[in-house]
Amino acid sequence: MSLSSFIIINPADTVAVALMPVAPGTALSGGASTVDLVPAGHKVALRAIAKGAPVLRYGQVIGFASEDIAAGAHVHSHNLEMGTIDKDYAFGSDKQPQQAQKNDRTFLGFRRADGRSATRNYIGILTTVNCSAHVANAVARAFERQLGTDHDPLADFPNVDGVVALTHTTGCGMSAGEPLEVLQRTIKGYCDHPNFSHVLVLGLGCEVNQIGELVDAPPTQHRPHALNIQAAGGTRKTVEAAIAKVRGWLEESNAITRMPIPISELSVALICGGSDGYSGITANPALGAASDRLVAHGGTVILSETPETYGAEHLLTRRAINQGVGEKLIERMAWWEAYGSTQGASLNANPSPGNKRGGLTTILEKSLGALSKGGTSNLNDVVAYAQKSDHKGLVFMDAPGYDPVQVTGQIAGGANLVAFTTGRGSVFGSKPSPTLKIASNSKMFDAMAEDMDINCGGVLDGSDTIDECGERIFEALIALASGQKSKSEALDFGASEFAPWIVGPVI
Repeated sequence: MSLSSFIIINPADTVAVALMPVAPGTALSGGASTVDLVPAGHKVALRAIAKGAPVLRYGQVIGFASEDIAAGAHVHSHNLEMGTIDKDYAFGSDKQPQQAQKNDRTFLGFRRADGRSATRNYIGILTTVNCSAHVANAVARAFERQLGTDHDPLADFPNVDGVVALTHTTGCGMSAGEPLEVLQRTIKGYCDHPNFSHVLVLGLGCEVNQIGELVDAPPTQHRPHALNIQAAGGTRKTVEAAIAKVRGWLEESNAITRMPIPISELSVALICGGSDGYSGITANPALGAASDRLVAHGGTVILSETPETYGAEHLLTRRAINQGVGEKLIERMAWWEAYGSTQGASLNANPSPGNKRGGLTTILEKSLGALSKGGTSNLNDVVAYAQKSDHKGLVFMDAPGYDPVQVTGQIAGGANLVAFTTGRGSVFGSKPSPTLKIASNSKMFDAMAEDMDINCGGVLDGSDTIDECGERIFEALIALASGQKSKSEALDFGASEFAPWIVGPVI
């Protein structure tokens, strides 16, 4: 087989992945040759696979042949289906012994008065309901740096990263119980995030998500201030009062300066979006290598995307620190299966059209590649959406696979950095925690150089290794935490990507 044309991930695999478009008649190992055109990132059968037989990638089952597949045939949705696999959860069987933590690295961060650390220094304008979104955006616009002019309202406050309005489309017309609890837990997580020096919450007054239920919580360092549009006398008066409050905070917010802080205080949200057939070979395992480095230094990484872990969860339960943690993950999987059933949806419908064009076929295949972002560390905790964990190391947060919804929950849960891998070229950023974008292939990286921070495509041509890419990601995360701007920050992403999970019906 020409190693320049295909890559075999595991010796047990029955398929290889094309590194470029491969024409029919290209030689394979064992005297066979390709019988179809195989697009870049797609799979080719290394040997004949009988109908109903398992198809292996990563040394794991990614589905079953829906028809007889000849050696050299293109393997994709036309001849590969989900099927049913038996999963041995083997709780804790692969758990690693506790290792002494390294403590030799720091980042330049902000130390808050309550002792917590921050990677950015924003003032936040949050909302209880869609009805107060316009007012919140009007307040934030008053502090925007206007391109093409000399007007910069924050010119005298260089340590303030900005004033950002994070609005959403719900908060009323919703049911009490879990839907309201999830929304409030998310907003409270942002109100309490150390990357905000101050937070103002704007409400209308008559919404289901009452402002008092957010502001009257036990006081913290970041206990938010509140304004109610109806009580303040309308839109104009609320905007004026809010702008005055923010102006009064600027000097205090600017007084903080960066200082060395142990990287054990970093918490990184792990996400993959717009994945392709190379994501699980290059960018995701490289991010996993970076994750293991951070965990070795006492830091935290938050793995998520529950529907995109489906089918590979048994690999996480084997790394759980105890059976209770593993069972929490299985319980969330069962919830998603029931949720999908009530909505008439299959979790195998998760791979998007872009994922499939990039070579991913089943959710099993996608999940196995996505899971590698979490490295090899023990699974220390499983938490609900937007919930903070009391544990460091690898933590799993229940969340949808949809990028902005997932990251919103992870930041609410305390993530102060975001690491985002992509193969198709997702454009994304987040506030108040910045996003590092990691490309799975060089073609996309070159085409979207203004959006991508790290290229892992060299793994495919042998000019890079997974470990070398992991080291670059690790160092880039420390630099990002220390104030270096990411590509998405330069493009001012982050306000529109705030998207709390809307769980229940709109009524």
